[in-house]
Amino acid sequence: MTNNNEQRTTDNGHPHLLVVDDDLSMREMLEVMLASEGYDVNCAEDGTKAIRMLEKTDYDLILCDIRMGSVGGIEVLREAKSRRPQTVVIMISAFATTETAVEAMNEGAYDYIPKPFDVDEVKQTIRNALERKTLEREKEILDAELKKTYHFGNIVGNSPAMMKIYSTVKQVADTRTNLLITGESGTGKELIARAIHENSARKDKPFTVIHCGGIPETLMESELFGHKKGAFTGAIDHKKGLFEAGDGGTVFLDEVAELTPAIQVKILRVVQEKAFKPVGETRDIEVDVRIISATNKNLEGEVIAGNFREDLFYRLNVIHIDIPSLRERMEDLPALAQHFLEKYAKEMGKSIQKLSSYALDMLERYDFPGNIRELENMIERSVSLATTNIILPESLALSTYKREGKRARKDEFLEFDIPPTGLDLDSVLADAERGYLLKALKVAGGVKQKAAELLGVSLHSFWHRLKKLNIETKKNG
Repeated sequence: MTNNNEQRTTDNGHPHLLVVDDDLSMREMLEVMLASEGYDVNCAEDGTKAIRMLEKTDYDLILCDIRMGSVGGIEVLREAKSRRPQTVVIMISAFATTETAVEAMNEGAYDYIPKPFDVDEVKQTIRNALERKTLEREKEILDAELKKTYHFGNIVGNSPAMMKIYSTVKQVADTRTNLLITGESGTGKELIARAIHENSARKDKPFTVIHCGGIPETLMESELFGHKKGAFTGAIDHKKGLFEAGDGGTVFLDEVAELTPAIQVKILRVVQEKAFKPVGETRDIEVDVRIISATNKNLEGEVIAGNFREDLFYRLNVIHIDIPSLRERMEDLPALAQHFLEKYAKEMGKSIQKLSSYALDMLERYDFPGNIRELENMIERSVSLATTNIILPESLALSTYKREGKRARKDEFLEFDIPPTGLDLDSVLADAERGYLLKALKVAGGVKQKAAELLGVSLHSFWHRLKKLNIETKKNG
């Protein structure tokens, strides 16, 4: 057991804990219990002293009573998080209410444990919290190391598949070679094209995006190559086409498989001769552009089917980059989800910090047919709906999908028997709800925050349900 010297710092690698409680017997009990678990423990008898100790010592975890005279646990929690956001804070109180629990969670508490509590529950909660803290720290170190080597704008992911793509991007970025990028819709083909452009000598010149499937066929030639005044009805002035506007830079042909045969011929001439004629013009215009194409189709298959020119295919497909689907690089999902969370939390002015572990687990069990674009839309919606500083499963809008990632049929339902004499529906539903609450508590090792996440409800809702059903949270629920 360590003494209570507030300037104490650990150098033995043991987690350093601070116990804050105005009840002497509670402090002594917790100190003995935690020291026996191998932790270095300091104690403070009130919030004022705890805050003074925080000024001199960094703690890995704080176990703090919520009601302590003039300076309460919420103030200690806020001070700890403002000084060192990664500090884990667990609140304890003999006056547990859903309001104080939700307030504590909104301020960044890891969990909220009511007195009297089960000693094993507290031990397990602390072990879980410190384990997650260690994993998060290791991830931060790994991410920092990777960022020292790779700088590709908004591209996120350190999976082996993405590392190969980063290596290819670095190798080809500063060449003049045309590239073909393939991959399912929503995998980030345009991001890769932009990364190539931004890492090339052309980065100060235009990056021109041409959506080949989004321009009407009657306007395509004029949009790409421009037209001369009077070339056709409505051509009241000279118009510069996208290729001419992109001179010196990179032209990105998105959905290149959608090009009509007539336009394919004209694109082929630009690729081969770096020249074209605007509609109605007799002279050539020369351009210096690098062409990067993208498609979600099998372009070689389109050549075999006669839908795409073979000579153009080989001209565009000098270097081929295939982007894996999100389900093929699921190890990148946590980083991608966090990236989008931070992006939209900033845009919406919200203080949301992360996804809960069970929300992340739900995402990892989903197959994302819409790939990264679908994940981004899902996270944006979740951030807009979130009412706490952590994304819970109920905000993910996955209710229309099974956990294996397959769409659930709307007419699917469970089979139930109704006795001839009838039943008390309210009583049956209450029993079912009680069973799920107790089971979730058992699976979560008695940690209510995790139990709530398992059931896809907020901690506030979980507390309310426990109270409504008069469930006492003993060991293992």
